[in-house]
Amino acid sequence: MNRHPAGSTLTVATMVAALAATAVISTANAAPAEAAGRRILDTSWDTAADFARGTGQGIEARGDTVRVGQGARRTRFTDVDGVRRQASVARWTSPWVATEFGATEMIPSWRARTPRGTLVVVQARGRDATGSQGSWDTVARWAAGDHTVLRRSGGSQVDDLTSLATDTLRATSAADGRIAGWQVRISLVKADDARRGPVLQAASLVATRVPSGPNARASRPAARGLGVDLDVPAYSQMIHRGEYPQWGGGGEVWCSPTTMSMLMAFWDRLPAAKRWRWVDDAYADPWVDHGARSTYDYTYRGAGNWAFTTAYAGSRLPVARVTRLRNLRAAQQYVAAGVPLGISIAFDRGQLDGSPLTSTGGHLLVIRGFTESGDVIVNDPAAESNAGVRRVYDRAQLEAAWQRRSGGLTYVVAPKSVTLP
Repeated sequence: MNRHPAGSTLTVATMVAALAATAVISTANAAPAEAAGRRILDTSWDTAADFARGTGQGIEARGDTVRVGQGARRTRFTDVDGVRRQASVARWTSPWVATEFGATEMIPSWRARTPRGTLVVVQARGRDATGSQGSWDTVARWAAGDHTVLRRSGGSQVDDLTSLATDTLRATSAADGRIAGWQVRISLVKADDARRGPVLQAASLVATRVPSGPNARASRPAARGLGVDLDVPAYSQMIHRGEYPQWGGGGEVWCSPTTMSMLMAFWDRLPAAKRWRWVDDAYADPWVDHGARSTYDYTYRGAGNWAFTTAYAGSRLPVARVTRLRNLRAAQQYVAAGVPLGISIAFDRGQLDGSPLTSTGGHLLVIRGFTESGDVIVNDPAAESNAGVRRVYDRAQLEAAWQRRSGGLTYVVAPKSVTLP
């Protein structure tokens, strides 16, 4: 299962102080889509030209990345051992991304390298239709490992135009439930004794207007992607019951890292064995345990943070982000391109025939293909064993389960060599 938060405790002094920044309206690499009241705007920055559209303080552009450079400010942070460490902080701020349709939600993603002694702080804010800007909300204090800090999402921060629900910024009543523009800010923090600094490789956001009414009718199958079944390795989350309670304890709560492990394995990009050699030799599929540890959110107290999951995959794959898709016709385009997807679903009793779960408020699985008639071939990690993971679900039922609660939430991970739809 996946979802929602407790409170945040990690302190990073001075990092959340606002900086004045010149910003421009932008839809760099933006891809809008709409369906039955649902609107989606996907925006990413992952090249030197993209990053140049934003503004920086104390940053250095090197190739298609952003690093700590001259002019970085001084700060301090408390590490995992409770030690206050002197550090430098540089900051990159995206251009404003206009959402003229009035977005109700936004989810940021990022890809970064954080060697020991470093971390990144991800923040975001909204702007309403009058031009009034909200305050910066801290989305994450994040590091790939858990040797420097324990990665955490921010608290709810219900103070003006937006609030945070673990990984998702939501428009508040102060914004009349609609946000006209979004901005992301990423701070790179390097302890003075760190041998190497953090590297920002990519940032993205998906802004959505999620309708409050009933779901649209099920989509009819497109021609592309039918009869395709991608050979995605099958892993069960349930075989991990009771493993490592400090990271959730496996079983029902490890759907997200298990789903991502399947996607990474499909691309032959699981972490090297030395990364998960700490896992007990008696445990099968130890990379799943490693994935749970590497995505665990110490505020939410679980391994279901969507952005943390794609950030983990980003250490091994150059394309790794959270997005939303409007229906299964859109998913077919990815499958036709050879790209399996992770999706978040929710359903009540009797709403998804053949599922190993009776009901769920939030669950992740892999779309690996489509039958000739348009039903969906999945790898469902909720199966009791790896042998039962591959299943076929009714198209209309799965589409409703996917769109109903998460609004079409999707993990997209791939190598650069693949052309995405």
